[in-house]
Amino acid sequence: MAVDPRATEYLLALDQGTTGSTALALSTDGRVLGRANVEFPQHFPRPGWVEHDPEEIWQSMCAAIDRLFEGLSHLNPKACQGIGITNQRETTVLWDRVTGVPVHRALVWQDRRTAPLCEALRAQGHADEVRARTGLPLDPYFSGTKLTWLLDNVAGLRARAGTLAFGTIDSWLVHKLTGGTQHVTDPSNASRTLLFNLPGGAWDPSMAELLNVPLSVLPEVRSSAEVYGTTRGVGVLPDGIPIAAIAGDQQSALFGQTCFEPGDGKCTYGTGAFLLVNTGTEPVVSNAGLISTVAWSVGGVTEYALEGSAFIAGAAVQWLRDELGIIQSSPEVEALAASVESSEGVMLVPAFAGLGAPHWNPHARGALLGLTRGSSRAHVARATLESLALQVVDLATAAAQDMSQKDAIPSNANPMTIGRLRVDGGAAKNNLLMQMQADFLGAPVDRPAQVETTALGAAYLAGLTVGVFPDRQAIVATHRIERTFEPQIDSQSRKKWTKDWKRAVGAVHTFSQQETP
Repeated sequence: MAVDPRATEYLLALDQGTTGSTALALSTDGRVLGRANVEFPQHFPRPGWVEHDPEEIWQSMCAAIDRLFEGLSHLNPKACQGIGITNQRETTVLWDRVTGVPVHRALVWQDRRTAPLCEALRAQGHADEVRARTGLPLDPYFSGTKLTWLLDNVAGLRARAGTLAFGTIDSWLVHKLTGGTQHVTDPSNASRTLLFNLPGGAWDPSMAELLNVPLSVLPEVRSSAEVYGTTRGVGVLPDGIPIAAIAGDQQSALFGQTCFEPGDGKCTYGTGAFLLVNTGTEPVVSNAGLISTVAWSVGGVTEYALEGSAFIAGAAVQWLRDELGIIQSSPEVEALAASVESSEGVMLVPAFAGLGAPHWNPHARGALLGLTRGSSRAHVARATLESLALQVVDLATAAAQDMSQKDAIPSNANPMTIGRLRVDGGAAKNNLLMQMQADFLGAPVDRPAQVETTALGAAYLAGLTVGVFPDRQAIVATHRIERTFEPQIDSQSRKKWTKDWKRAVGAVHTFSQQETP
């Protein structure tokens, strides 16, 4: 007897990103059934200011859901077992509790308008206290100072703070999905606000006082996998579907890559590169230039991660294409780099926007070193791919050094790196780069069959909540690795690469310190 496709059960992941909103349907056996993405406007009222209209975000998400069901007409919206939400993390929304209307555009994570406030707090000697309490540096990147700015600079808001609700994008989506009945967040998002006590696992009154933020505006912190409410009056979805998971985008990708053991890590290769490493059930305070954050909280257990980012990854390949003109399209870089057996001593340090973690040198600039008369565009292309992999090794090495404080490195891991690395993002499709990554890291690199790992993580978490997946082992059973890249160079060669890279980065640091005549 034929099975009615309209009875097919599935999970719905809502992935709300910086430039667009994605809806993804996942079958109960772990197959991606379909996805749809809708972009929304970006607003730049002044240099360094970046804003989103919360209602435009919501409209784009509804449009993505509608488009998903148009493309999957055999699916019955009522067969959805649960919704998982993942989101751009530090973007800040403030709305009226009674009317549900935003009182200002959202301040996006990229927004730098609170840099003077952060600098003032550092000058007052608060940087060490903030890092100890929150795991974060004082930086405009995070939500807390954005909330302070809204309360202080939008007329009348501080006086009416008792009627206002603050949230990151996850809170805003839950508010809209539940018809305004729920004001919640999860620890993975709360831990990115500068208002959350990382060791204590709750809002920090001392941080709220430091940033002059009333605790009354903050959402309730719930776990990353539970039913926060059900859909109500959404229009593109029937009423009664459980909203069953919340996780920030990078943490969701970590879960989507099934990085469930301490030492497991993932790297997302986009414009930059984001590395997150699972550190287990206790936060690890970084002494190596990384950020400590909540990974997720599930079943009463909170797990943590170390996070590091390299500012330039895929953007370096775009530089080869757009500024140097040595390739016509980004995928061409693999064949060009593979046309030579080595870079013949050429090294690129792609510090085009400064050096990120773990170096943190905003004055650094890119450098192409080791050139000879015989250096060709192929050598430069290969050096570019090598630089992407070596930057990630820096992040992984820093994470391993931090984790060694608590003996958290797996016994079978290279002592200078993490145990293994899961990869996603556009550049992860480059086989040569992934082999370089395994070689330089000294650890296996796993590339999943489904690269939509951010949305996958939200769907997996929702599946745990509603019982589609009874446990994490059931998720691992459905998660498919398309290819594993094993290290192919010996330890002496690896050490030489690390040494040469350190010399190249050191040269960039030195150059950035030179005085202008």
